[in-house]
Amino acid sequence: MSTSTTASSISAPRNESTGASILIADTFQGEGVDALRSLGCTVHVEPDLGTADLPARLAECEPDILLVRSTKVDRTSIESSTNLSLILRAGAGYDTIDLKAASARGISVANCPGMNAIAVAELAWSLILACDRRIPDQTRDLRSGTWDKKGYGKARGLHGRTLGIIGLGRIGQAVAERGRSFGMKVIGWSRSLTPEDAERMGITPCDDALAVARDADVVSLHVAANTQTAGMIDADFLAAMRDGATLINTTRGSLIDEAALLDAVDSKGLRVGLDVYASEPAAGDSSFSNELLERPGVYGTHHVGASTDQAQAAIAAEAVRVIQHYIDSGDVLHCVNLASNTPASFKLTVRHLNRPGVLASIFELVGQAGINVEEMENIIFDGGHAACARIQLGGALEDDPLEAIRSNANVISASLTPLTTD
Repeated sequence: MSTSTTASSISAPRNESTGASILIADTFQGEGVDALRSLGCTVHVEPDLGTADLPARLAECEPDILLVRSTKVDRTSIESSTNLSLILRAGAGYDTIDLKAASARGISVANCPGMNAIAVAELAWSLILACDRRIPDQTRDLRSGTWDKKGYGKARGLHGRTLGIIGLGRIGQAVAERGRSFGMKVIGWSRSLTPEDAERMGITPCDDALAVARDADVVSLHVAANTQTAGMIDADFLAAMRDGATLINTTRGSLIDEAALLDAVDSKGLRVGLDVYASEPAAGDSSFSNELLERPGVYGTHHVGASTDQAQAAIAAEAVRVIQHYIDSGDVLHCVNLASNTPASFKLTVRHLNRPGVLASIFELVGQAGINVEEMENIIFDGGHAACARIQLGGALEDDPLEAIRSNANVISASLTPLTTD
């Protein structure tokens, strides 16, 4: 019988009778581990594995699936395993995984988006409040025996002020919702934000990120970390911010030019709340220094935005769901490294009887013509007697191979059409 294949579907893991082999190279909820084992998976839980140790361990245990949280997965690790077919980030961001290397080896990379949205939003708001009321400084002085009601009795307050959000995914929306509860006007910018979405979210849309910087009293960052967003909070952005405004970053340290931010803190009196930094200690290293944190009005936490019991339970449940779906169907939910477009220029549509060898004969003729299959799907109709294959090709078939396909006794019809490009 012909099989159904889509652009997001790949071969299911090996060892179908006993389940997939999974290496968890990070801390992970015990309930999640139990759930994976209940699926029949062989699960290796090794939370102390670091980036340096990961390649050797992957080569040794040859898992089908690698599950990580903060452990970096570089090219060396990816190329060390033959069986690895899925890398799953138990969280939203995936900048710690070498997508280019994974894609080159046909390894799917997936994440668990939105599961930590509330936790990160809560921490963002903790930092906003800390910046406004200088709570860490007050606590420090009280612990040292200093009472300074007059000095700390001066705060701007948040009600009626403007909260600006850059990046309006689930986390950004959660921050916005809490901003409205504080009586703030919420403005925002995102590349994908439409007027309809902005109205639904209760957000006034801005034309660009600089407009947010100019018009907000508090700016909170919630865009993904990638080459387009690296260093987006630069000297120009910081110059556009209001004197004494607040900047919050719970996303990734790569978004901010820290040298420019240091200058802006000194020259504009910005208050800053950071959970992430351009350079963070490796796993197991407890030493850390950052000149920004030496400045008054700059408050930091230890990259713990998603680190609540609630968030980790939700992430674990989603990770199990992604793995179970992959084992059952071969489809990868939340896959982040599928090609957005391919070199396909023609579509071959073949309606055929659902019998063994039909697709194989078609692919053989296409291959003999020197044309690559870029994408394909094969749809089975009710009753299982007939199917329709839609095959995207990297070039046009000549008349002879096309007629050879049509002459197959199991082929009902075959047509070749050019793909339109926008």
